[in-house]
Amino acid sequence: MNRLAIVLSHPTQYYSPWFRWLAKHTEFDLKVFYLWDSGVTAKLDRKFGRTISWDVDLLSGYESEFVPNRAKRPGTGHFWGLHNPNLREQLKAWAPEAILLFGYAYRSHINLILRPPAPLIFRGDSHLLAQRNPSGLKRFLLRLLYQRFSAITYVGQANRAYFETFHVPRERLHFAPHCVNAEHFKSTPQHHTVATNLREELGLVNKRVILFAGKLIPTKQPRQLLEAFIAVASTNDALVITGDGAEKPALEKLAAKYPEHYVRFLPFTNQSEMPSRYLMADIFVLPSKGNYETWGLAVNEAMHMGIPCLVSDRVGCQQDLVTEGETGWVFLHDQPTGLQRSLQRALKTVSSDKTLLKQRIADRIEKYTYAKAAHGLILAFDQVVSNQAASS
Repeated sequence: MNRLAIVLSHPTQYYSPWFRWLAKHTEFDLKVFYLWDSGVTAKLDRKFGRTISWDVDLLSGYESEFVPNRAKRPGTGHFWGLHNPNLREQLKAWAPEAILLFGYAYRSHINLILRPPAPLIFRGDSHLLAQRNPSGLKRFLLRLLYQRFSAITYVGQANRAYFETFHVPRERLHFAPHCVNAEHFKSTPQHHTVATNLREELGLVNKRVILFAGKLIPTKQPRQLLEAFIAVASTNDALVITGDGAEKPALEKLAAKYPEHYVRFLPFTNQSEMPSRYLMADIFVLPSKGNYETWGLAVNEAMHMGIPCLVSDRVGCQQDLVTEGETGWVFLHDQPTGLQRSLQRALKTVSSDKTLLKQRIADRIEKYTYAKAAHGLILAFDQVVSNQAASS
């Protein structure tokens, strides 16, 4: 029957379109069990510093249900934020052949892992780029945890290395890459018109535009990007920072000290507007550090729009998507002037012929699609079902 249950914390703009694609293009009989209603109801995002409600459809095109969350403080910011006592019974009632579980870091996840009503497939995107030598205790506990899963999907090279560190057997690892809705991030005449108009409104006509889009928090390093821009930019360059967060007042204050530089701030941009934001730019920058940026799906989005990206070597997707001098630029997180030098290289490159760069970007991002991710998931599911049949 190919009956697959999916357990996810809440509806998101990244996964809902994939579930819709799976329901339409595969033989899965799937149902998604959500543990919280964020995404479809407005919730305060503490890192953005504002209430967020996505303006794209998150629930149609596939079957889903919400499992009542009994947590005193519902949310994904802490272990106790997802407490769904009915989860196991609701899964049993639907009787899946396998369960795809996203993550493990919440009370409901651990309860399900300890007493699963069907074999488990794991999906996560952790890496060890900022923690190359996990403690002995962490190794021991995670080895035990991942042994509970019959198969594991990995999203990219850094994520695969993470699972191998905890001795997950290679035969249980299946490549199901992180991806976004390519149809949504396809340039159209309307997107180009909006992007052109926005450039005119911001006074950026004929300038090389660098774009940062996301939460304005220290781990994403927007201040370091602004400082690097101030150090290397000419009057032909502009930096657009779109987003909200705790760092915004300090960024605006710093930018005001250098009125000769073209720095523009835009508020949080919802999903429907992002294609035009990317097309407004010549370079997209994601300078994050630490383990916070487990992947960086904004890089996928920008590359689908044909925009080259500059990232740090701590961004989870770097090894897969951004190759220095081929599909973008990479700076080393521990080099004080690394971001400045990379920004200079990027600005120089986009001033010349960008045809070859765009072709390389298109060739690379073509491997990170819903179809590729579905292929890996199908292999994991088939392995689980075969193993179950063999043991029964």
